[in-house]
Amino acid sequence: MKEERDGQVDWADELDDEQSLYEHFRIVVDPGQSPLRIDKFLQEHQQHSSRNRIQKAADAGFIHVNDIPVKSNYKVRPNDVITLMLNRPRHDNSIVPENIPLDIVYEDEELMVVNKEAGMVVHPGAGNFHGTLINAVAWHLKDNPKFDPNDPEVGLVHRIDKDTSGLLVVAKTPEAKSKLGVQFFNKTTHRNYLALVWCNFTEDSGRIEGNIARDPKDRLRMAVFPPDSEIGKPAVTHYRVVERFGYTTLIECILETGRTHQIRAHMKHIGHPLFFDERYGGDEILRGQRSSTYKAFIQNCFKLCPRQVLHAQTLGFKHPVTGKQMDFTSPLPNDMNAVIEKWRGYIHGFQTSEDIYNN
Repeated sequence: MKEERDGQVDWADELDDEQSLYEHFRIVVDPGQSPLRIDKFLQEHQQHSSRNRIQKAADAGFIHVNDIPVKSNYKVRPNDVITLMLNRPRHDNSIVPENIPLDIVYEDEELMVVNKEAGMVVHPGAGNFHGTLINAVAWHLKDNPKFDPNDPEVGLVHRIDKDTSGLLVVAKTPEAKSKLGVQFFNKTTHRNYLALVWCNFTEDSGRIEGNIARDPKDRLRMAVFPPDSEIGKPAVTHYRVVERFGYTTLIECILETGRTHQIRAHMKHIGHPLFFDERYGGDEILRGQRSSTYKAFIQNCFKLCPRQVLHAQTLGFKHPVTGKQMDFTSPLPNDMNAVIEKWRGYIHGFQTSEDIYNN
């Protein structure tokens, strides 16, 4: 059996025509779609699938258009119904309640605000079908007859990465999710993050604008493209320097949009990867001395906070029913505090600030 990630599968299985076929993926082509090879079209819509894998799936008869198998050179047309059909049932993605502790910052009849710890996946998928935040929410609300964790009209309104800590809002009712969703779409919510990034900034604040899309060289990573490139989705991040450590900088990031890996991709794009962000190159020593002492210091920092140093610190929105402004702040988690304090101690060991800031 091949791996299934986020409801997506390894499409390079072998087809047995004598067995029943099961639908694993479905997409309806937009009415305005121009003719495009189906392998290229699906590559753009399946983040974990390479073009070569899609071509093999088509050649094996897995990919159907309007219930008919097609080859990889088929050109999609407006309103085509594309399905991936395999000879085994899909993984059961039903969300089951699990007794997992939650740090609930606020709760009423309409919503919950949760402070997520680093390392917890927010929603089942990508090989994490248990132990997620939404499994914990399902347990917490198991006696609430109005909340069905498998109903897409309730639940998470937005997400943060597994190894990012901080605040999330969960809607208990369809009305709450709809109205909160509109606020996120219209960019009227307030979300601030604290991040430790590599290198020193010459300016105290700035703005990053660049479209975000899947990196064609690594489908698990996002890349930044020019705003006028028509590739990806528009994204804007504002940042402000909070504290300088010479080789690294603590910054506050204010999101104008909320794209996948937005802060991580934008900071990588301007040459400031997040400290210990393995996906975006922050797990290497990008600035500083060549001494064994300094290398040991960095490795100790990595051990103190073995993740990208990013925290969703503040979250603000209008209550979906009362209209009251709701603002929440989450304190820095212990691992981030520890690594920041270690950097403070390190720079205080220099005789003058110029020794480190000009290195």
